[in-house]
Amino acid sequence: LSVRLRTARGLRHCVVIEGPEDDELLRVAPGRAAAELLSEIVQPGDVLGLAWARSLMAMRTSLKALPACDVVQLTGSLSLPSDDSSVELVRDLALRSNGQGYYFYAPMVLPDAATARVLRTQPDVARAIERYPSVTKAVIGVGAWQQGLSTVVGALTERERREIYDLGVRAELSGVQIDGQGNPVTTPLTDRLVGITAEQLHAVPDVIAVAYGTAKIDAVDAGIRGGFITSLVTHSAMANGLLLRA
Repeated sequence: LSVRLRTARGLRHCVVIEGPEDDELLRVAPGRAAAELLSEIVQPGDVLGLAWARSLMAMRTSLKALPACDVVQLTGSLSLPSDDSSVELVRDLALRSNGQGYYFYAPMVLPDAATARVLRTQPDVARAIERYPSVTKAVIGVGAWQQGLSTVVGALTERERREIYDLGVRAELSGVQIDGQGNPVTTPLTDRLVGITAEQLHAVPDVIAVAYGTAKIDAVDAGIRGGFITSLVTHSAMANGLLLRA
């Protein structure tokens, strides 16, 4: 299935988890599989970018070693109860790679554009952002533009969600908003985010999406169509859905 999906969708790397599609497995297994993939594909001298996503947190405990590379935080955090933050993820992986860690304590979604602009000039945040053009491999999460299917959507009011949906947004890739065909969409939220931009993400040579849940098939499909997602870690139900959309 991995090979079929990789070939059909023109992906660089593809890992499909086979097995029971229960919630517990889907919460932990994709992160573990992503850790294995990273240990195989990261080369010395790579710059690894990590976005905030629930699906990435299992990588923290699973990834035992990495070749020498710098690790950069790509987004602020969207704190949820009992969730680890992207800061710990970046710091831990930088320790394992004996590289430099570029991390910062900041939220991903700010109340307004002015606050976000000020925050981006803070030394730790600015230091990470300056590294975005150097990122060679990025690991991101995928959200569908619906309540319960995206932590970004969950951070907005119902009115804001509707307004952004009406502008054509159907998915978000760790904050980067795209339409159903994968085209980036600029919305009032765009300037309120602390994290990598659509243009910067598109320029990363290999973007590995860690995605699960069949409700997000269209969102992942859009990310692939738009050329944002070049590699994928997922499970068999989603893989089959993506094959049908090829």
